[in-house]
Amino acid sequence: MNSFNQIIISLSSFGASEVRRHGQRWFVELCHAAGADGVEIRGELLQGRNNELAELATAVRDAGMACVYSSPEMLWDQTGALNLPALERGLAGAIALNAPVLKMSIGAFSSANAEELNTMKQRLDGQNISLLIENDQTATAGTLDCLQQFFSEADASGLTLGMTFDMGNWHWQGECPLQAAQVFAARVRYVHCKGVQRQPARWVAVPLTDSVAPWRAILRTLPRSLPCAIEYPLVGDDLLSVTRAAIDELRNLKEKS
Repeated sequence: MNSFNQIIISLSSFGASEVRRHGQRWFVELCHAAGADGVEIRGELLQGRNNELAELATAVRDAGMACVYSSPEMLWDQTGALNLPALERGLAGAIALNAPVLKMSIGAFSSANAEELNTMKQRLDGQNISLLIENDQTATAGTLDCLQQFFSEADASGLTLGMTFDMGNWHWQGECPLQAAQVFAARVRYVHCKGVQRQPARWVAVPLTDSVAPWRAILRTLPRSLPCAIEYPLVGDDLLSVTRAAIDELRNLKEKS
């Protein structure tokens, strides 16, 4: 990801119902007014309107912001087979948005054959889009072991992929985010700065300063220049002020870590 120290906002931070009510373009404009360097457009929050992606691309371009496209589809399906159509749809979305980065999870990957990885490599070769693999909250795509295995097999096949490191997601599978940061630091290209707290029945996303995780040590372990995204709830009557304060806080935290 060709950026330095950018603060990006994942539009899912504003809540699915609010984003669907206003549309992602409205939130692109809000993020720009709040001082964000970029936005992460969410595929699961698209409304399916004609020219929706083109309109979002125009809004992002006119604001002079960076853009990441997050696809909700998985690269391997539940049978353990490469889901090439999902990759094609992800690439098509990124192209329509003029987004240089596509974020996806590996899904139900267990062990790929060389042909699948070669097919994936051929499809990505020559693209001006970087596919970044995210650790999600599932057992097949959100643990240290499964991601190490995937990256090892991909590397052996000549498919070199970067990573989106979500600081909070590791907790959903009982993993240590600091250990993961130590293992994957050289591969990480983009960071989701999401803190976590434990409620009686589940983990919830919170700002870093409210997190039970060792977020300062994680930020020190990862390369300092990486773009970082806010991906925790941004709510309030004055949403512009809330968003501006979250951006300023993350900038300050990165500088001090």
